[in-house]
Order: sequence, then C-alpha cells, then structure tokens
Amino acid sequence: MKKQEELQFTTADAIVKELVQAGVEVAFGIVSIHNMPIYDAILREGSIQLVCSRGESGAVNMADGYARATGKLGVVITSTGTGAGNAAGSLVEAWAAGVPLLHLTGEVASPYIGTGKGYIHECKDQLSMMKGACKSAIRLRNPQQTAAIVRESIKNALTAPSGPVSLEIPIDFQSAIIDDVSLEEIESVASNQKTTIMISNQAINTILNARRPVIWAGGGVISAGASQELQKLAKEIGAAVITSQSGKGSIPEDHEQCIGHFAAYESTKEFLQKADLLISVGVRFRGNETSNWKVPVPHNHIAIDADLQAINRNYKATVGLVGDAKDILTGLVEKLEGKKTNVHPSYIEEISYLRSKIRSQLRGTLGPYEQILDGMREILPRDTILVRDVTVQANVWGSRLFEIYEARTSIHASGGGIGQGLPTAIGAQIGCKDKTVVLMAGDGGFMVNVGEMITAAEEQLPIIIVLFDDSGYGVLRNIQEAAYGRQVAVDLLSPDFVKLAESMHFNAVRVGSGHEFISELRTAKEKCKPSMIVVDMEAVGPMAKPFGGPPGAAEAFKPKKL
Repeated sequence: MKKQEELQFTTADAIVKELVQAGVEVAFGIVSIHNMPIYDAILREGSIQLVCSRGESGAVNMADGYARATGKLGVVITSTGTGAGNAAGSLVEAWAAGVPLLHLTGEVASPYIGTGKGYIHECKDQLSMMKGACKSAIRLRNPQQTAAIVRESIKNALTAPSGPVSLEIPIDFQSAIIDDVSLEEIESVASNQKTTIMISNQAINTILNARRPVIWAGGGVISAGASQELQKLAKEIGAAVITSQSGKGSIPEDHEQCIGHFAAYESTKEFLQKADLLISVGVRFRGNETSNWKVPVPHNHIAIDADLQAINRNYKATVGLVGDAKDILTGLVEKLEGKKTNVHPSYIEEISYLRSKIRSQLRGTLGPYEQILDGMREILPRDTILVRDVTVQANVWGSRLFEIYEARTSIHASGGGIGQGLPTAIGAQIGCKDKTVVLMAGDGGFMVNVGEMITAAEEQLPIIIVLFDDSGYGVLRNIQEAAYGRQVAVDLLSPDFVKLAESMHFNAVRVGSGHEFISELRTAKEKCKPSMIVVDMEAVGPMAKPFGGPPGAAEAFKPKKL
C-alpha cells in the first residue's frame, strides 16, 4: 500500500494533469533540481513521453520542430537562471515563426525571488528575460491557481498569433500540496447551424474585377489548416500564388499557378508591378523576403490575417479581413463560385512561363549541386519533411528549388539563427515517426548543437543529415567578399565529421560528387537508421555563381553616410 504522502496532490501533479487534458503526448527538456517535481509527476502519470536533450537550447528547438511538423502544442521543460537563459535564443526562433509552444521553467524559491541573496540558479530578472524572448511570460504566484494558469498559458500559446509562452514555477511551489480541482469551462454551442462568414461586397467586387490577381500565401495558411481552401480560391479566380518561406507547402510547388518562394526575384517584381490585385493570407512580409519592403505590391490589397495588428504593418491594405484564414477563404470561395472573373486564359500561361523562367535562372547558378538537388527530390518521398539550417545550399536551392508538396513538410530558421536545424529535425521526426525527415546543414552552424546527435541516436530516429562541409561560414564569406573584397573570422577547422557521427551511433559517409551523393542517399533511405552524408564541397566544386546573400545584403554593409 502506498504511503499517504505519495497520494497527496501537488502543484506538479496539477501541471501534468493540464498537459494531459490538452492532449500533450511528448515533452522535451533537461531535468534539474529546479524542475524535478514536474519530471517526477510526469513519470508517475505515465502517458507523456520524455525526450532528454543535451542542452536547453536544443530542447526548445525540438519542441519547436515537433509543433511545426504536427500542428500540435510543443512542450519544453528547463531549469532556472542559466538553464532558462540557454533556452532564450531558441524561444526567439519559436516566436519569430509563430510556433505554439509552452515553456515550463523553474524559479528559485518564492521568498528569494528578486532578493539577490545568491540562491542557486538565481537570475536577476528571469521573468523579464522570458518576456523578451516569448509571446508572453507569467509567474505562478498562487499554487492553488496552477490548473487555471497552465490552461490559460496553453490557450495563449495556441491563440493567433500563436507563439511561445513561458511559465515559471518557483521550486517551493512545485511540491506544494494543493486541492485537485475539476476545472470545467462551459461553452454555449448552437446545434445544426452553419457558420456564416460576412465578407463585404467591396472585397468580392475587387476580386471579380481583377485581371491579374496574385495570392501571397504565408505561414498563417498552414497554421489555420487552410491549404485546400487556398488552392480552391487560386483555381476559382485564376491567381498566381507566391509563397513566403513559412508558407511553402500551402500549395503544391509543382502546381502550374505556383510561383513559389521567389518574391524578391527581379522577374517576380516585374510581374507584381503589372498585377492589379494582391490577396495576402497570413503573411508577415519579412524584410529578407521583400528586399526590406522594396518588392512592389498592387494598390488593391486584400489582407487576410488572424492578427489585427498585422494589417498595414508592412504593406497598406485596401481591405482587411481579420479572422481565421480557413473560414475566410471558405467564405470567399462560396461567394465567388460560379461568378465570372476578368482573368484572361493567357494569364495562366504567363504564370507558368514565369515559374519556369525563375527556376531555370536559379538552376543555372548551381553548377554540380544541381545533381544533388535532383537526386534528393527523386529519391525522397513527396511527404518528406525537409528541415533547413542556415547554409548556402539551403538558402540558394533548398528553400526554393526543392519542391514541397504538402503543408508542414518544410521547416526553416525563421529568425535566421544558425545551428538550430539538428534539434528542430529531431523534434519533427519524433512527431512524425512514419515520415522521412532530412536536415540540410552547413559545418559551421551544425557544430552549435552537435551534441544533440546522441539524442537522435538514443531515440532511434531514422533522421538523415546532409552536411555541406566547406570549413567555414559560407554565407558570410560570400557577403564579406561582395561588400569588402576580403574576409575575416569565417574560416573554421572542421572535425572528422564521419568519425564524429559514428561515435554518436550514426551511419556516416563522406562524398565528393553528385553521383556518390545520390548512391549514399538511396542507401540511407533504405537503411532507415540515423544517417549522415557529409558533402565535401571542395571536392564537389564551386557553384556556377557564388551566393552573395539575400538581395541587397552586401550593399547594406558597405560604408555610407546616414
């Protein structure tokens, strides 16, 4: 028979109870003296899988990748002070990408918060640090309110615009005995009634009168599960579809109307200058994807977003439709169905010509890497999840020419930070065990979280790492050369990546040609075990045209008067 104290309900139990009620199946993190009660409660409850990372930064990235690949809430548990600080950079990435994530962190015992007494793991102002890295941050101040605070934090993380929410729980509160309250939220539900979406005649008439409509699809389409609705609208009105990096997969990239992630390309800019309507859906219009907002957009702009503050943030809108993208797109399609538009059949041919032209131009810059690109797309399944760290090959063709066909199968570093690809891919693979997950990374960034390879091996994940090794920060090399004609602090000594990977229980090989790469990728796919293919970029050879960074990157760093 259990001892009486083992049957007592604590704050940690209340936290786990809320996680289970929210459908949480996996939590990532590192155990610590400031979160042990939570870990123990998870163990006792028994239904949540615990994935033990090798660093807090990696743990957050894993929860991030899991959330992006599955559409579920990501959960990460870290320690206090330094542990929370280690998590902060990756939380910024989750914030930049709008990823629904719950960060549970410890805090020093409540009487010592803010005293500066030197309680172990003490941070001067941990809550403010978390607020700066997250959508929001909150401290549990009354253990009896645990269930309500955890539930509210989860709702906040999932509510558009979604993002990471940090909840800190002082260590003395985690073991506090509290009442096990049944917390029930009552909602009034109208039965047998179809939701009616009210859309103004101005929006409908603007669309019907457009001769050259363009849709710009962002990550909000994928967050809302609105890919099918977007494709129906594009077909209904004959629109060209541009995607942001986060919006890749909202329309299959082999679709004749899909221009893709090429908004900042000159040919696309010229095309947009002739457009007479833009419909943007869940797009942030990031600076690096719009040449710092120099990409032209039509005067007529219907902006669809769940976030009121997104309207007119970067580009002016003539009509703002605020709400769930899936509902709004459904409403638009219903109102437009059967109505005649002004789009000429030749417009579709023009879209197809543009998509072919820009892809052909970019392919012409790849040199020997074109064979690697084509080999990857030929061998890998259509629903492969491609995770891209910040590296030359990912920037040039991994994010553009490697075709993505489904939502949630394209993951990249929205905030531009290097080294987060490996743990993000691990999280994606844990969330989607039946899919192939491939990581594209460079040697410089890869070393940031290289220790997480052992986490992948421990979890027996069949992740495939394609590591492009040029012994340095290739992107920065090219930008420095273009801006200054010289380079500094970009050359790195690479380890023997094959031996390193093998010591981490990975199958590993080094290749020096596209032919070798294709053969080894096919082998890695068939073996279905943790695998790494190191691409020796010196042996493969240079690209036909060096990558100089995002449009305007070199010019931004040249001396100039302000």
